[in-house]
Amino acid sequence: MATTINLTVNGRPYALEVADPDMPLLYALRNQLGLHGMHFGCGLAQCGACTVHYFGEALRSCIMPISAVDGAEIVTLEGLGSAEKPHPLQQAFIDEQAAQCGYCINGMIMQAAAFLAKTRRPTEDQVRQALEANLCKCGTHVRILRAVMRAAEQMG
Repeated sequence: MATTINLTVNGRPYALEVADPDMPLLYALRNQLGLHGMHFGCGLAQCGACTVHYFGEALRSCIMPISAVDGAEIVTLEGLGSAEKPHPLQQAFIDEQAAQCGYCINGMIMQAAAFLAKTRRPTEDQVRQALEANLCKCGTHVRILRAVMRAAEQMG
């Protein structure tokens, strides 16, 4: 028996019919809504590739059951900015060439955006601490750090 889950995603309301209320939010966003900014990385909320915003807070969508977010406001990377008008963080990542393989970038940007919404003029150490739970195997950490600091300056 299907369950209806009501969500607002990137400003648009959705009524999703789900067969399994324990299905991860990540699967609903990717498979039912066709949003592919977030990725399945570890499935254990340890890498950050699946990060979305849940009422403005960074949330690992790979472990969050869809039933637990009924009525929620979710923002994905696609809702943060667009190709025509990127969010300052997205533009800073482009300007600093902070992506290599690109797998972690969703998590880095979404985690950083939630952090910068609360911390307008962060120190480099604060940014490092805010992103420490996001994994990047390509080693673009220095560029990612520069991108976040650049965005913080522009947004500040």
